Amino acid sequence: MAVLSRPRRAFWGDVRFLIGIALVIVSITGVWLIVSASDDAAPVLQANRTITEGEALTSGDFQVVEVGLGALADDYLGPQDLQQGQVASRTLERGEIVPTSATTDAAESRSTTIVIESSTGIPEDVVSGAVVEVWHAPPLEDGRSYDVPRILVAEVIVRDVLEDDTVLADASTRVEIVIDRSDVADVLAAVTGGSSLSVVPVRSAR
Repeated sequence: MAVLSRPRRAFWGDVRFLIGIALVIVSITGVWLIVSASDDAAPVLQANRTITEGEALTSGDFQVVEVGLGALADDYLGPQDLQQGQVASRTLERGEIVPTSATTDAAESRSTTIVIESSTGIPEDVVSGAVVEVWHAPPLEDGRSYDVPRILVAEVIVRDVLEDDTVLADASTRVEIVIDRSDVADVLAAVTGGSSLSVVPVRSAR
């Protein structure tokens, strides 16, 4: 009596073999992508401190890092792109990779800085880069009291807090703020008119 043998399963039809091949291909592709990304790494500038809007950009403000940006490399500032006369067009956070859109020529900047005195002092977390409002209370005719406080300029940026460490220092604090040139006249008028100014935080720097 003849014995029928079971047909052997085709080697290429083994599903586990096909899955193994697919995994090998995926692994090789992943390694290739990593190597390609490394090859595309370009030197770009990274801010080593908070730089506020309108500040002049110098090489000492940055460190050079290698980043794989691919086609986006031209959108970020490289060491060779830093030119004299460039300023920040917005606040750059410490550790931020600098996009070219965040810089402008000083002649085209609409901002400037002015120092004011906040009569009420400011919170400790209001530092360089913080966004604040400037309020003012105009003096009344009696010369001894002030009118109701109101917003003078909304959302300006703190460039620096100028601490007074002298023995005669009072509760007021001098603050250097970045302000649009169109608002300078109003602020100077408030200062020369004897208004009591106050800096109120909108949000602090990160």
